[in-house]
Amino acid sequence: MARILIIDDDGGVQATIRLLLERAGHSVVVASDGRKGLAVFDSGNFDLLFLDIFMPGMDGFETMRLVHQQQPLIPVVVISGNPILSGSGPDFLTMATKLGAVSSLQKPFNPAELLAAVAGCLEAAKSPSSSSVTAGEIALGP
Repeated sequence: MARILIIDDDGGVQATIRLLLERAGHSVVVASDGRKGLAVFDSGNFDLLFLDIFMPGMDGFETMRLVHQQQPLIPVVVISGNPILSGSGPDFLTMATKLGAVSSLQKPFNPAELLAAVAGCLEAAKSPSSSSVTAGEIALGP
């Protein structure tokens, strides 16, 4: 299966995503912030990256920019616990997909959404001409 890097400052989120992905047969590595994530990313060959947008130090936008400088085609799933405010502020998940993320998930998300995002991103990575996909656009399978 895939080798996946999770960069998130919340240990509970890291553990949950890791457990779900490992149960699905993936190999998972975690990092607690953008700088540590970049160091791990430099030393490994990953198929997919889960990236929290809001972290102390280096945020997810800067981390994604630096990751894409090194490996432009790696699929990135951005995640955020900040609420999407209708009309009263920026939608950071949508902003991140416009800046290069393939998919996005609003915390809390359910296991089916997470696994569907992974499947969609890995499929999109096989055909680089695919357009970006958000969690809402991925059909959930059985």
